[in-house]
Amino acid sequence: MAMPASTITENFGNIRDPRDGNRRHPLMSIITIAILAVVCGADDWTEVELFGRSKQGWLETFLDLPHGIPSHDTFGRVFRAIDPAEFRESFRTWVQTICRKVEGVVAVDGKTVRRSKDGTLGKAAIHMVNVWAVENGLVLAQDKVDDKTNEITVIPTLLKLLDLTGTLVTIDAIGCQTNIAKTIREQQADYVLAVKENQPTLYEDIVESFENASADVQLDYHRSVNKGHGRIEIRECWVTAEPDILAFINDYKVWPDLTSLVKITSQRQQSGETSRETRYFISSLPANAERLLTAVRAHWQIENALHWVLDMAFREDENRTRKDHAPENLALIRHLTLNLLKQDTTVKAGIKAKRKRAGWDHDYLLGLLCSP
Repeated sequence: MAMPASTITENFGNIRDPRDGNRRHPLMSIITIAILAVVCGADDWTEVELFGRSKQGWLETFLDLPHGIPSHDTFGRVFRAIDPAEFRESFRTWVQTICRKVEGVVAVDGKTVRRSKDGTLGKAAIHMVNVWAVENGLVLAQDKVDDKTNEITVIPTLLKLLDLTGTLVTIDAIGCQTNIAKTIREQQADYVLAVKENQPTLYEDIVESFENASADVQLDYHRSVNKGHGRIEIRECWVTAEPDILAFINDYKVWPDLTSLVKITSQRQQSGETSRETRYFISSLPANAERLLTAVRAHWQIENALHWVLDMAFREDENRTRKDHAPENLALIRHLTLNLLKQDTTVKAGIKAKRKRAGWDHDYLLGLLCSP
């Protein structure tokens, strides 16, 4: 039986084989087994090999396996050598085939894969910048931050690769940079950027703008109350687009299409204790407090629906893959499998349960691989 047609084979089939000599195992078979194994719960190359050997008879019905299942050393060597830039590009084009239109909030944030640190070689843990489409429930793209740079240089490069037309890009304070705002607007998207003390002049100007606003300044206002799990959270949002207030911001014109300033206070009551927090943002959106408060809350879906799931369901922070390009390439496989599982609507269950179902049910697993 030939390998079933799928968007994965179509988009990852052109990756260059990094091996110079012995190629006992076809590259696409190696990549496919790794993806299927991670879907079913494998977290490292040893477990990928064990998955392959336990499923060998079934895998041989659609994969080219002339010499059986590769060893865990072979999986490790291949993914250490695969060009991560090619792997990322294949991932991005694959996402485009399964998601024709990105809508709503697009959240950008970084995550460190903590156990990828190699102290014996003086290698720091890899830090990935991820782009998450909140409404689509998809990782759109990712890139590793090089040791001698930071997220500020990676974010614009990532955003330029994506069709963000009509979306709203949200980024934490590290992304509050004029070149990043410019890139977002050039991609025909709007922005909401958090402002903290890493931009001291801008931060102080915004704080003073709200504190010194006179009674006749128009502030759009919205309040939300959420109750659950023994706690109450009250959020209040004030937004202004007053020209006189914006003019109070030093060099505000360097921020492309800066339209509104945002102040959000959060109050949490739990177990008889109350905590309060005030945050500030700049945005290219009009002064609509309800929409902006919703957008800021939606940003944290990248933590809850992506980063938390990677740690809890995929045990990413515990993964000790460290050598060469393997940590980055394995992180991308986790993103790919998370996308597959998130897009599946045939099983009404969480990611952990879906991974178990995939391991138990060949038809379900193959359906994930061949999903449009």
